Amino acid sequence: MSRTILLLLAALCGQAYAAAPPEDSVAQRVAACSSCHGEQGRASRDGYYPRIAGKPAGYLYRQLLNFRDGVRHNQVMQQMLEYLPDDYLKQIAGYFSAQHPQYATAPAADAGAAVLAHGKTLALDGDPARELPACAACHGERLMGVKPDLPGLVGLPRDYLAAELGAWRTATRRMREPDCMARIVEKLSPDDVAAVTAWLSVQPVDPAAIPDEAPKQERPLRCGAAP
Repeated sequence: MSRTILLLLAALCGQAYAAAPPEDSVAQRVAACSSCHGEQGRASRDGYYPRIAGKPAGYLYRQLLNFRDGVRHNQVMQQMLEYLPDDYLKQIAGYFSAQHPQYATAPAADAGAAVLAHGKTLALDGDPARELPACAACHGERLMGVKPDLPGLVGLPRDYLAAELGAWRTATRRMREPDCMARIVEKLSPDDVAAVTAWLSVQPVDPAAIPDEAPKQERPLRCGAAP
């Protein structure tokens, strides 16, 4: 190919770029997130990366800060967020909070009826004898989360839920004091974790369900992450 033709092609490419510059939008900036969290943050297929679509913006923002600042540990997340300013993280959180793609069909239960019944009791009623509050007491009656910063628990893969409870137990995940989740996990046996994650992961999710606007009851524990 002659030098003249190469120069002509370069000029044409330059004109095309000038006529249609790359998109600069929040949706374009967060495109990299979909490689793990799925399109619109709807969750990955591998059962580990969680759904972030529709989560309260305050919760998402706090987790982005925690990953960036090394409070919560994930090498990929830390590398992606290392140099991003607070305002940028707020935009990311706001974008995914506003996404409401269809939930995937709940998987078939891989636990027996007794295990699921125990998980349901822990999630909805807790265990007063052990001073163990119900998940619903903080995460909302429908377990969809509570604004501004408490996440939903349904619609998440069992492997992810179990891994996060394990992270609380080993203190690789934590929140500012008082760390209520750390106190709760201390009281959960391995059988409790297996049961509650099994039950939560198979609950169908109403497509129209969103996080509660405010707590509907007084929270049973003071939490450093909650207002």
